[in-house]
Amino acid sequence: MNKKIITFGEAPLVIEDIISLAQGSALASLSNTDEYNQKIKAGVDYLHALLTKEGEIYGVTTGYGDSCTVGVPLNRVHELPINLMRFHGCGLGDVFSEEESAAILAARLASLTQGYSGVTPELLSLLVLLLNKRVLPIIPQEGSVGASGDLTPLSYVAAVLMGEREVWYQGQRLPTVDVFEQLNIRSICLQPKEGLAIMNGTAVMTALACLAYSRATYLSKLTTRITAMMSIALGGNPYHFAEGLFAVKPHQGQNQIAAWLRADLAVADKHDTEKRLQDRYSLRCAPHVIGVLQDALPWFRQFIETELNSANDNPIVDGINERIYHGGHFYGGHIAFAMDSMKQAIANLADLLDRQIALIMDTKFNQGLPANLSAATSSHAMINHGLKAVQIGASAWTAEALKLTMPASVFSRSTECHNQDKVSMGTIAARDCLRVLQLTEQVAAAGLLAVRQAIGIRHQQNDTDDSTLTIGVQEMYEALTEDVEFIVEDRPLETELRSLTLAIQKQKWCLYDT
Repeated sequence: MNKKIITFGEAPLVIEDIISLAQGSALASLSNTDEYNQKIKAGVDYLHALLTKEGEIYGVTTGYGDSCTVGVPLNRVHELPINLMRFHGCGLGDVFSEEESAAILAARLASLTQGYSGVTPELLSLLVLLLNKRVLPIIPQEGSVGASGDLTPLSYVAAVLMGEREVWYQGQRLPTVDVFEQLNIRSICLQPKEGLAIMNGTAVMTALACLAYSRATYLSKLTTRITAMMSIALGGNPYHFAEGLFAVKPHQGQNQIAAWLRADLAVADKHDTEKRLQDRYSLRCAPHVIGVLQDALPWFRQFIETELNSANDNPIVDGINERIYHGGHFYGGHIAFAMDSMKQAIANLADLLDRQIALIMDTKFNQGLPANLSAATSSHAMINHGLKAVQIGASAWTAEALKLTMPASVFSRSTECHNQDKVSMGTIAARDCLRVLQLTEQVAAAGLLAVRQAIGIRHQQNDTDDSTLTIGVQEMYEALTEDVEFIVEDRPLETELRSLTLAIQKQKWCLYDT
């Protein structure tokens, strides 16, 4: 199958473009328009002209950061980006996955192809080649304060362009030089501005934000579907989601969640007198909880895509108008705020699902379901505990997610001789958000396990089948029954939970049309 081609340097990119490149389902290319080629060439030519005139340019003819007062003679300017790349090779912690590394390359390419960074066509072409060949830099996760951009993690991108450090290739962690030799790839020597152009920007936090946005969007839908199935299993009152009720509180995203629940539960705008008058909040208020995330998604997209399609290094090189601008576009405040906000909304989904799971396990609240959803026969009932430990696990994952909701952006540190005296912490916020997503996906996996078991028990109790379910819920339930065998006797459930979590991350199930 031919892969989609995503062209850099023409129309603005969207989050989905970065996701496709990160997952390897699309290929990158560079624009071949005269306007794009002229802009790239003009930046390179202008920098070259300034160097021949011995003009002063930060990070080109000066040292970096607080060392900008230190002049660099012309016979040393080509060595400067090499030193920049090497002294920043101090990242620690876990390394980013192949998907995350590919997203980082794509995000950096998006910024550089705006045409205001003064980089050569050769550098841009090599970034495209690495993306398309899936030769992806090994990048440690820790070491960035989000201004001057993602310097330390992006130094690992710069190093790979020069044939140094390590890469992911075909699932293996290998020396860059060996992979380049195998694929006949020629490394480059970074030109005077190119070290800063690669490293001084928001590519890591922006790439992670793109990945987080995709996962958050799916979790909003999945939490809604799980809520519908919880309501079915608990005999909940679907009238809580009536159209007339939500018409009087018109948050658009919240109303979308209620509409999806109405579709799943076949809700008429009329109270069912056989149902309880009011369910507990984790069912009744689910649209109000999930709706916060759903309503925030549009402005998350705006923040992320604006940053993605920006020139965010320093200095800015306007070759067409022959100007150099020294500024602070490397500051990742918008991404930091978006990620800090997103992780709070996501953690609330974990908390919502955790409360629903607690209800469905407890005989005081689960409307006649067995304790902990154990389906053991009477002779074995006393030694079986069903999903008791899964509920404890969901509570633990939720607690950890909630603990991580403290905004990272408020912990700005003064670094680098008080030159970087106000920083964004955007990359830490994005990493926190991905961790909260992981934990919440695990809670959602526990929720799926619970509703699969609970509805199966209801079918046994009522001697019915899933034909009474709406089409969307029926398809979801049938898919779950294929993935998870009905639990009669206690068994380890780690494998099922890991499998369900991975299925969530791969967005396996088609949910609602939007």
